[in-house]
Amino acid sequence: MKNLFYILITFLVFTSCNEYQKALKSEDVAVKFKMGEQLYNDGKYNKASRLFTQIVPAYRGKPQAEKLMFLDADCYFQTRQHYLAGYRFERFATSYPRSEKLEEALYKSAISYAALSPVYSKEQHETNHALEKLQLFANLYPESQYMPEINQLVKDLQYKLELKAYSIAKQYNHITDYKAAISSFNNFIADFPGTTLREKAAYYRFDSAYQLAVKSVEYKKEERLNSAISYYNSFKKSYPVSEFSENAEKMVEDLKQQLEQYSTKS
Repeated sequence: MKNLFYILITFLVFTSCNEYQKALKSEDVAVKFKMGEQLYNDGKYNKASRLFTQIVPAYRGKPQAEKLMFLDADCYFQTRQHYLAGYRFERFATSYPRSEKLEEALYKSAISYAALSPVYSKEQHETNHALEKLQLFANLYPESQYMPEINQLVKDLQYKLELKAYSIAKQYNHITDYKAAISSFNNFIADFPGTTLREKAAYYRFDSAYQLAVKSVEYKKEERLNSAISYYNSFKKSYPVSEFSENAEKMVEDLKQQLEQYSTKS
């Protein structure tokens, strides 16, 4: 019985493969469509995609084209070919704006583009593009069942942009380009007012201003000492209790002591 079972399985697999090969070579687009749909329903998306790719041009303008284009796009989605899935679902939405599959298509297009977002240290063009698509979906379908996932993706991608901008400013601080660091931290705080990195940004902005002041040439030093103290005051006002408080207090005392020499001179 066991041998008979294995023989039967082998026969079915061989028959299935043989039918697939015949469909690939067939000139009949209906045969390809039927076999492709069967393979799609069986979860064999790569094979289905090969067949769909062959017949998409032949079905343009026909009633079956809507279904075909959706299945074709979904094969790329299911096999995690994110760029092609995003593009093809987007094209489907443009071609069939009244389709009952429109919401699903726009959802899958948006999350496909989100999957292309690189690590924060790289250029973030794909991240910004994905955020545009996610926001478009949220605007069109605010009550959608997909909104919890969409909102989480927006939050994750937004944080990636925040981390990118913060790391650039922090890098200026690290390489002692303090003027650029202060400018970058100012832009960061203005651009991302609700960021969880705001406390760190405010502290390192003050740190950059402190370093710029104490290492300044003499004719600019008084002005920069006062500027650094103003950044400290801003930090202290926003974060009276902070993990950085001890260091900040030491630095501001140093600033005030150095500033005293100018009041003595005057």
